[in-house]
Amino acid sequence: MVIAVVKMHDDEVDIDESLVRRLVAEQFPRWAGLSVRRVASAGTDNALFRLGGDKTVRLPRTPEATGQVEYDLRWLPRFAGRLPLAVPEPLGRGLPGEGYAWTWGVYRWLDGEEVTLDRLADSCAAAINLAEFVCALRRVDPAGGPLATNRGVPLADRDDLTRKAISQLHGEVDVDAVIAAWDEALAAPAWTEPPVWVHGDLAPGNLLASHGRLTAVIDFACLAVGDPACDLQPAWNLLAAGSREAFRAALGVDQDSWSRGRGWALSVALVQLPYYLHTNPALVANSRRVISEVLADRLATQR
Repeated sequence: MVIAVVKMHDDEVDIDESLVRRLVAEQFPRWAGLSVRRVASAGTDNALFRLGGDKTVRLPRTPEATGQVEYDLRWLPRFAGRLPLAVPEPLGRGLPGEGYAWTWGVYRWLDGEEVTLDRLADSCAAAINLAEFVCALRRVDPAGGPLATNRGVPLADRDDLTRKAISQLHGEVDVDAVIAAWDEALAAPAWTEPPVWVHGDLAPGNLLASHGRLTAVIDFACLAVGDPACDLQPAWNLLAAGSREAFRAALGVDQDSWSRGRGWALSVALVQLPYYLHTNPALVANSRRVISEVLADRLATQR
């Protein structure tokens, strides 16, 4: 099957199966001759290819996405055996070559498909499994970890970015409602406890499921030490009302953190919607759903 490739960024480079074959043959000759096929994904930073039956090749699409394999090689070993869901395992670091300008990585293949609510056999069980993952991540010693500069920062740091996105969404969303919801999230007290490890991007496209059960969490590009409220995003980007409450209960989240988490989900969706409006239908659909869920949830809590 040929997968249609739509560029999502102005500075995105061309990456195809032929390039991957040449890079692998040149730099990892023991894997030369293995089949290479593009993996369909709503991911925005990397192009993914399955190499043989048990490996994945990830290549950055843009300059901003480079450096991930080095980051993974440095930090992911810290979590080995400590998390209840599978995470990426880097197998090799590729260098620029064959006209491709950046480092890239080979990882062990993780079985499963990108999660959607209707692919989960039991959404409440999935919510609890995901909460267990978040709790386990937080328990890992954060000493020496990279301090958050993106996900995990104070929510107020995203104010300008979020309001700029809202200004581009007249006619696409209820602007007055999202401004009110955003203002309410910003009013929640900031995190004052010691920072903890956060994945930062627990979106459906970064969660894998097999036979209706969560199996893996991928894409640790936003991994950092900061405010854990950003890892509450699945409550609105994946879960519905009933399983949302199961997620919250399993985490034991206080009201201030819950409000910030809802703000994170809203902000990320608002920023993604105009940027990917014409290039990433899956991400756009999920962004619209998140905005709707956040607004409905906010109204429900006001009753």
